[in-house]
Amino acid sequence: MEVIASWIEVSIRSICIIFGLFLITKFLGKKQFSKLSFFEYIVGITIGDIAGTLSMDTEFNIANGITSILIWSLVPVIISYLSLRNKRFRKVLEGTPTVFVKSGKILEQNLRKEKYTVDELMEQIRKQRIFHLSDLEYASLEPTGEISVLLKKNKQPLTYGDIFRHWPTIKEPQTLIMEGEIIEESLSEIGLNRSWLNEEIDKLGIKIEDVFFAQVDNFLHLTVDLYEDQLK
Repeated sequence: MEVIASWIEVSIRSICIIFGLFLITKFLGKKQFSKLSFFEYIVGITIGDIAGTLSMDTEFNIANGITSILIWSLVPVIISYLSLRNKRFRKVLEGTPTVFVKSGKILEQNLRKEKYTVDELMEQIRKQRIFHLSDLEYASLEPTGEISVLLKKNKQPLTYGDIFRHWPTIKEPQTLIMEGEIIEESLSEIGLNRSWLNEEIDKLGIKIEDVFFAQVDNFLHLTVDLYEDQLK
């Protein structure tokens, strides 16, 4: 009976903690997990460790565990708020980019400062499909640990703006049907209605209930995927 009671307690603890961690991630927001700083990475590991211990160790006081998790969760939120309000605090906390390459020249002192070797720098540059240092105008190490690069003008890809002085504004495609359901908000966003959608579907010789996914671009070109594509 004691084994069964312990199993039930562990199950209840685990379910509650999973639900609690889900709420915490929602509270922290997307930015906290898009680009984790070293501090935020440590905080995440610590919260996970506390949660795991709290789930399995029935002798561990649940009130103390929840208090600890809340404190470790609130600290990044407070720091993030202070960072938004104070530029100097943000600079101290997150740091600033370190320039590795300027005007095509490697800055050796900055490499030594960040404990970077030339091999490591070239490895990161090659990951961005740059194999010749002579093609590089600028490179910096961001606070997140990523390398940002800028090619020399004569090595940059040709763009529409390089050829034409004026260009049309292109809006993002809108999903009109998803999993068979019409999305009214998307139709309103581009100034269309169900009548237009029905007419376009009829032109394709299909029924709207057969459409699994439909998307329209900036030029009102409709792309449709059916439930039954008749693919072998």
